[in-house]
Amino acid sequence: MQGDQKIGNAIGRLGEDIACLYLESKKFDIIGRNYRKKWGEIDIIAKKVGIAHFVEVKTTSGRVKENVTPETNDRHRAEDNLHTNKVKRLKRAISSYLAEKNFSPETKWIFDAITVRIDSASKKAQIHMLENVIL
Repeated sequence: MQGDQKIGNAIGRLGEDIACLYLESKKFDIIGRNYRKKWGEIDIIAKKVGIAHFVEVKTTSGRVKENVTPETNDRHRAEDNLHTNKVKRLKRAISSYLAEKNFSPETKWIFDAITVRIDSASKKAQIHMLENVIL
């Protein structure tokens, strides 16, 4: 079980690294990663055009099929892990981050989710960004 957890953690870190590269290619500035509180974690904090973006990254690994939509690619989708309790923890972590880093109450921010599917056989990844997700 510990070996599976280590592999899962490594895949998660790799997914976050890929997501950061993707965001940077889209002209986002990465201002923080892995902000943790006991009540929640924010994977990536980025900024673009004066708006703070709090980004949740969900990564899965396995065989990625060509010309197939993410919905039919396999039975489990990474975005399915954004359940109600996770969203509550994210809201609380975002509030903590804004207060701790002294952002003004007028600061514009949004929540985004990035899904990364890593095909270990081909060493390729598919990235999908869900922008401005309502919390």
